[in-house]
Amino acid sequence: MKIALVIPTMVRGGAEKQVVLLAIGLQQAGHDVHVVLLTHDGPRSEELRRAGIPVELIGKKFKADPTALWRLVRWFKRVRPDVVHTWLFAANSFGRVAARIAGVPVILASERCVDPWKTTGHFVIDRWLAKSTAAITTNSVGVRDFYAAHGLNASQFEIIPNGVPSGPDVTGNENPITRQEAFAALAVDTNRKLIVAVGRLWPQKRVRDLIWAGELIATARQDTTLVIIGDGPQRGELLRHRDAVSQPAHVRFAGAREDVASLLPHADAFWIASEYEGQSNAVIEAMLAGVPVIASDIPGNRDLVIDGETGWLFKLGNEEQLVQHTIQVFDHPDRTSVITTAAKHRIESEFQVSEMVTRHIDLYTRLLQQTQA
Repeated sequence: MKIALVIPTMVRGGAEKQVVLLAIGLQQAGHDVHVVLLTHDGPRSEELRRAGIPVELIGKKFKADPTALWRLVRWFKRVRPDVVHTWLFAANSFGRVAARIAGVPVILASERCVDPWKTTGHFVIDRWLAKSTAAITTNSVGVRDFYAAHGLNASQFEIIPNGVPSGPDVTGNENPITRQEAFAALAVDTNRKLIVAVGRLWPQKRVRDLIWAGELIATARQDTTLVIIGDGPQRGELLRHRDAVSQPAHVRFAGAREDVASLLPHADAFWIASEYEGQSNAVIEAMLAGVPVIASDIPGNRDLVIDGETGWLFKLGNEEQLVQHTIQVFDHPDRTSVITTAAKHRIESEFQVSEMVTRHIDLYTRLLQQTQA
C-alpha cells in the first residue's frame, strides 16, 4: 500500500513519536510510506529521514490558510496514496478535506487525547468530517468515550494502544549508561532519590503541582530530587515559580533531552500530574523501564496504571497524596518491586510497537479492500 501519514509538526510530542514508530514499522513491512507535515518541521523528522522515509512540508502559515489546503490537494493528486491517515485537529481538518477532494480511496483520522480545550465549533467540524472518514484511530477508551459524549459515533473508533520499543530501539537511539552517568548528566547527587517527570511545559501537564510536591517530599525526607525533563511555553514562568517555592537541589529543570530512554531506568520514581491525557508514551516507557509510576487519576492514565497493581494513582491536584504514595514506594521496596514487575510485564505483553504497526496494517488493508469490493 502507498500510505500518507499527515500531522501538523514533528516536535517532540507523543503523537509525533507514534507517527515515527508507525512510519518506520510500515516501511519495514514493505509499504510505501510518506509523512506529510502541515505546519512546520521538527526534530523527530531526523529519525524518518535516517530511515529513508520521505517527509513533505506543506507550510500552513495561519489557521485557515487556503493555499495550504490546495498545496495538500495537489500533493495527494501527484503522489496518489491508497490511504491517508491524519493525526491531531489541524491535520485532521485540512488533511481529510484535501484527501476527499483528491479522491483518496481510504481516509482515516486519529484522535490522541481527551481535548477539553475544544469549543462547540471544533466538535461541529469533527462531526461533519467524520461522515467522510472510514475510521478514527485512538489509543485509549477514555478518548473514544470523550468524543462519543460530544456526538461522534463510538463504533467508528478503532482503539490501538501506543507502541513502545523493547530491546534495541527501532529508531536506533538506545544507549545504555550507568546510574552514576545518569545522575551526572542530570546534575543530581547519587546519594539522593531521583524522581523524574517528562512532558511539555504547558498547563495540561500541571507542572506547578509537581514543583510543590517535589519541594514537599524533599523537605520531608531530605534525600530526593525531582528532575523535570521537557521544554515548552511555560518554561520561564515555571522556573520563576520553582525559585520562589523551592531550590534546584529539590526540583531541577533539565530541558528537552534526547537520552530519556537511557536515563529512565535509573530513576527511583516517575511522576505525571496531567489533567488530561490520551495515552502517555512517557508513562509506558517508565513502566517498561521498571520505574514505579505515580500518576494523576484521569482516564488516559487509568488505561495504563491499575492502582496498587501496576502503579499508583492520586487524585488530580492532590500533591499530598502524590507525596504519600511516593514515600510508600521508597519505604517498602519489596512491595514496590512486585508492582513494577507487574507493570513491566503488562507493557511487554500489550504495548509493543510490532503489535501497534500490525493492527494499523490490518485496519488499512480491511478498509482498502472494502473500497475495492
